[in-house]
Amino acid sequence: MNERPLPADSKACSASVRAVMRANRGKDTGPELALRKLLYQRGLRYRVDARPIPEIRRRADLVFPGARVAVFVDGCFWHGCPEHYRPATRNAEFWRDKIEGNRIRDVETTKALRSVGWAVIRVWEHEVPESAAELIAHEVQARRTGARSPAGDRSG
Repeated sequence: MNERPLPADSKACSASVRAVMRANRGKDTGPELALRKLLYQRGLRYRVDARPIPEIRRRADLVFPGARVAVFVDGCFWHGCPEHYRPATRNAEFWRDKIEGNRIRDVETTKALRSVGWAVIRVWEHEVPESAAELIAHEVQARRTGARSPAGDRSG
């Protein structure tokens, strides 16, 4: 097969790998859409791909501004899932550094949001959407009514 040459700045090892990586979505992924559908069916309304705190350049997948709940649906590869992450074999150092940087950013984001009173819920893409929706709905409702949530923050 004749593949076109890669751009000079590409980290991919081949054109086909580059095409797969470029097709990865930053929002509206299958797990996000499934979760959003379940939450909407429960009567919950939220903002999608929004900054919980405008001054901080971090976006949550779902934001419940009134309840101050931020939800992140983390991909197993991109966020280094302890169950499913498998290190890349090609360009291994680049990908190891990239995933570690994502993990560090996730921790920083969680700390920043918690420091100003937000609940942070991180859901892995492989989790059962119904279970995640139940947890999120419970946290949002608890914060809206002022009740203490037994689940508390779940940051992954």
